[in-house]
Amino acid sequence: MDQPAGFQAPRFDPNPSSQPDRAGGSGDSVRQSGPSGRREVEPAVHQHEVEGFDRPVRFLPAGDRALVVEFGNEISPAIHARVRALTQALQVRPIPGVMEVVPTYRSVLVYFDPMQVAPAALEQGLLDLVRNREALQLPAPTVTVIPVCYGGEFGPDLPFVCEHTGLSADEVIRIHTGRDYLIYMLGFTPGFPYLGGMDERIAAPRLESPRTKIPAGSVGIAGKQTGVYPVESPGGWRIIGQTPIKLYDPYRQPPVLLAPGNYVRFKAVTREEYEAIAAQVATGTYRVEVMPRVAEH
Repeated sequence: MDQPAGFQAPRFDPNPSSQPDRAGGSGDSVRQSGPSGRREVEPAVHQHEVEGFDRPVRFLPAGDRALVVEFGNEISPAIHARVRALTQALQVRPIPGVMEVVPTYRSVLVYFDPMQVAPAALEQGLLDLVRNREALQLPAPTVTVIPVCYGGEFGPDLPFVCEHTGLSADEVIRIHTGRDYLIYMLGFTPGFPYLGGMDERIAAPRLESPRTKIPAGSVGIAGKQTGVYPVESPGGWRIIGQTPIKLYDPYRQPPVLLAPGNYVRFKAVTREEYEAIAAQVATGTYRVEVMPRVAEH
């Protein structure tokens, strides 16, 4: 899967100084800024070797109340497995002072209260969790089955995808429903899943001009990615179908149906089946199908 448009790795000094300097007094680096030559402090970036990892783990300050733990520089299941492990480790063995944890494609953003935990102590605690990850009994990932009615009024861009790829509608649907998709992260709108692993044979470009309103439940393709719009919103993805289930419901606990590290499987349904499921969703009687994921060999 392609990296997001405009993606760039954060710039860092591979050999940050550990000696205090006159401006920072804490190992931060100093650079000249602007024609005036004014000296500014850049936060130090620390990196640590971890046994079994092919690259160091990097710790980057994000202001004075957040720390980024970065595991790599590309989008891949292997790197995301480390993101998931740390995210779940923080749930099993929480560090005092940690306020919120935000997993992304290749890193974890950790918000903390500096009155409860110092940045250095937090970094050490996070590093300990990473190094002791094998001792944690992390739950196996699950697969959430999402029923989708493809084409017609629910999938206005399915004809374009067919024309662009040279495939028939049945072939596009068969390919789209033929695999499990790893949920790398949630974002954009509440509960929007960024899914990895889509077959490149059904890849299609975004709309040249985004729509101002896309219905909740719309299933789309953008480049080599696929996803589901949890709420009505603007968007530029090619819409190929729609699901009647709610990925986001503020009155439900938890309000977001999906979670990073788990998987999604799309299931084609007829218009009649769609309407029947929608009626059950409206009355609160529909039960989303969730199953353990069988590891691929």
